[in-house]
Amino acid sequence: MPRLSNDGASWVSELRRLENLGFDTVAVSHHVTKGWQLGPIAAMAFAAASTTRLRVLSLVVQNAFQHPALLAKDIATIDRLSEGRVELGIGAGWLVDDYVAVGMNIEPGRVRVARLAEALDVIHNYFTTDQVDYAGSYYRVNGMEALPRCVQQPNPPILVGAGSPRMLELAGRRADIVGLQARMVSGRIDREAVADLATPSIEAKIERVRAAAKEAGKSTPRIQFSCYHLHVTDADRPPRHRSSWAEAVQAQMDVLEGSPAVLVGTAAECAKKILEWRERFGISYWHLGPDVDAASRIVEHAR
Repeated sequence: MPRLSNDGASWVSELRRLENLGFDTVAVSHHVTKGWQLGPIAAMAFAAASTTRLRVLSLVVQNAFQHPALLAKDIATIDRLSEGRVELGIGAGWLVDDYVAVGMNIEPGRVRVARLAEALDVIHNYFTTDQVDYAGSYYRVNGMEALPRCVQQPNPPILVGAGSPRMLELAGRRADIVGLQARMVSGRIDREAVADLATPSIEAKIERVRAAAKEAGKSTPRIQFSCYHLHVTDADRPPRHRSSWAEAVQAQMDVLEGSPAVLVGTAAECAKKILEWRERFGISYWHLGPDVDAASRIVEHAR
C-alpha cells in the first residue's frame, strides 16, 4: 500500500494510480511499531471506497489483537460495500515489539496457532451461517447474527500467513490462500528467519501445505509470496522505501541465491523469473513490495 507521506488526497491518488497501472490488489499490513502507520481495517475500507476495481487484502492482521467474530463482521461490511473486493489475510502474530507496545505478552507458538485455529472456525461460521454459536478454549460466541451477508460466496478469500510447520499445516487445511513466510522463532527478523526463505525451505513449505490439504480432502490453496528484495536494473532510479525485511535479506543475498525472495534484473528478466517460479513452485499471487514504478514495469512484461 502507499505510505501516508502527505495528506489523504495524495494517498488516494496513489491508490488510483495502482489501479490504473493494472495491479490486482493493494495489501495492508498490521503492525504498531517499526514505522507502520495505518490501521488495517480502516485503511482497507477507505481504499475500497476510493477505487472501483482494486481489491484490498490484509497482509496480515494479527489474530491476538481483535475478536474474530468482530473481525469477520468488519470484513463482511467491506465486502458488501465494495461489492466483493476484499480478502482477509490473518496470522498468529510474530513481532514481539508489537505486543510490548500494547502491553500484551506474546503467547507460546503452539498457543497462538491453537488460538488462530479457533478464530478461523469463528470467522468461517460467520461467513457461512446466519447465526454464530461457538464455544472453544479461547473464544465464545453466543447467537451472534452474521450480518451483513457477504457478496463473495461462500466467503471472501481467506489468506493464512504461515511459516512454521504447525502454521503451514493449519493453512493447508483451512485457507483459500497460503501466504508463505519465514519461520519467526525469535519473534524478530534475524539471520535464521532470512535463511528460512532459501529455495529448499520454500519447496519444503509448499510440500507441507499440499500434504495437509490433501489429507483434509481439499485442493491445494492458492500460494502467495512476497518478494523482499526487488531491484529492477533498468528502472529510472535505485530502489527506495527499504523495509526491515529488505535490509535483512540484502545482507544475506548469498544465502538466497535463486530464491523468489530476491528479484534482481531488468524488468523483462524479472517478469521471466516470476513466470518460471510460478511453474516451479505454483506461486500465483505475488507481492512485489512498495516500489510501484519498478513493480509496474514487471507487470507490463508479465502480462
